[in-house]
Amino acid sequence: MEFFRIRRDIPFMKHALILNAISVITFLLAVFFLVTRGLHLSVEFTGGTVMEVAYEQPAELEKVRGAVAALGYSDVQVQNFGTSRDVMIRLPVKKGETSAQQSDQVLQALKAADAGVQLRRTEFVGPQVGEELAADGLKALAFVIIGIAIYLSVRFEWKYAVAGLVANLHDVVIILGFFAFFQWEFSLAVLAAVLAVLGYSVNESVVIFDRIRESFRRYRKMSTVQVIDHAITSTISRTIITHASTQAMVLSMLLFGGATLHYFAMALTIGILFGIYSSVFVAAAIAMWLGVKREDLVKAARKEGDPNDPNSGAVV
Repeated sequence: MEFFRIRRDIPFMKHALILNAISVITFLLAVFFLVTRGLHLSVEFTGGTVMEVAYEQPAELEKVRGAVAALGYSDVQVQNFGTSRDVMIRLPVKKGETSAQQSDQVLQALKAADAGVQLRRTEFVGPQVGEELAADGLKALAFVIIGIAIYLSVRFEWKYAVAGLVANLHDVVIILGFFAFFQWEFSLAVLAAVLAVLGYSVNESVVIFDRIRESFRRYRKMSTVQVIDHAITSTISRTIITHASTQAMVLSMLLFGGATLHYFAMALTIGILFGIYSSVFVAAAIAMWLGVKREDLVKAARKEGDPNDPNSGAVV
């Protein structure tokens, strides 16, 4: 499906050096902020108190969040679970106070706003559990990266695997750099968004790589640069349709999903925008600089006049 078709190829690779220089600077800034500022980890990773309370009517999460914030908790997660009357509250560790003291203070503040609220459950999540979650998250990220590398190597060729892997890691590091710079809360939901961006970004790279391979077969007189420019130009309509529809859904979560989905949607928004950029300007350019050529993707044409080949002389 195409909304439009560009008749003349856009010379993307002509500006590849400048665009990738911008990409390298952005990447290095992200690494710098990760090293100097670090990630602002949520309760799942650092430990804290988890409370479950029930209301007699649908809970107003903003009022609940405001009552808890008035106690001095700036980083608190408040969300519905099960029904609209059930609320889960995640409190970070507070020096000088036990988990029981924290839950008592919060419950009293909630009762002051609504006497009908009831405490259903409270438990303490220790730092050890957070460390295990962090380790498991890193393992999941590593398995996804290894899987992508294997897939691209089998589907295409090692040069494309390297290019696609660098582009995908570029997206992940930049997302983490944004969260480190603004000190946005990094939770399990954000980690899930990062993993989703990895799959989303590699899909765009695969589409472009497929079109490059197809163009190598069809246009044998084109140079590598011309083939890459043609492949990217011919997929622009598809790219706009796919990313615009996906971004519309993510923006709806960002604008109307509330505090619970805010950082999850923010990570997806950053990942989608940079995923487009990296697939077009990073992955394709790296593949070009690694010296990808027609012979890497297309089998050599059979010799003309081969009596054993019914399609002798055909272009492969």
